[in-house]
Amino acid sequence: MARVALVTGGSRGIGAAISKALKDAGYSVAATYAGNDEAAAKFTEETGIKTYKWNVADYDESAAGIAKVEEDLGPVDIVVANAGITRDAPFHKMSKEQWHQVIDTNLTGVFNTVHPVWPGMRERKFGRVIVISSVNGQKGQFAQVNYAATKAGDLGIVKSLAQEGARAGITANAVCPGYIATEMVMAIPEKVRESIIAQIPAGRLGEPEEIARCVVFLASDDSGFINGSTISANGAQFFV
Repeated sequence: MARVALVTGGSRGIGAAISKALKDAGYSVAATYAGNDEAAAKFTEETGIKTYKWNVADYDESAAGIAKVEEDLGPVDIVVANAGITRDAPFHKMSKEQWHQVIDTNLTGVFNTVHPVWPGMRERKFGRVIVISSVNGQKGQFAQVNYAATKAGDLGIVKSLAQEGARAGITANAVCPGYIATEMVMAIPEKVRESIIAQIPAGRLGEPEEIARCVVFLASDDSGFINGSTISANGAQFFV
């Protein structure tokens, strides 16, 4: 029986590439989304991957949604915490709402996604937790105090879960993408995009599929001794 993988924010952008790559690798995949019903329906039609709608910032919604996934597909073995938002503003202009919206989704959302499946992983002595962080969580970024704080916090979650889960056969790792050619990045004005690419030694944006391949490896049995680690996929833009 195929292992079950849950990908939050899994119907668009990097998340969609991850969902499709996991399906191609033989996993039974469930992808969550927050609000775009049309995009989710189109994604399911094109890929055959079932989508589930809930807000990862809400614990009760997340627990109920995960229960539905497990009812449909079976126990969740792999969690890819990919859902995230930005609410950018220079710190002196950042509102409480902008701070809390990003914290609730990008940081608390990881807790809300992993916590409901953690007991089952411990009981079955197997689990893979993969958190999609960001290069900006490693180096910081202008006008992203909220976002950078959450993505740095995600790395702390991974390092701590790795220590707690190791004896139960659970690994927790992170992937930190650099600038990737998603709809959001491609919507940036061309001159700004060119200035971003000029800072990347590889001379190009990354592709969503390149991040997905990192996730597929971390989800596999082959990665069992890799725990508490971070894969930086940024074209040599930043080193830790």
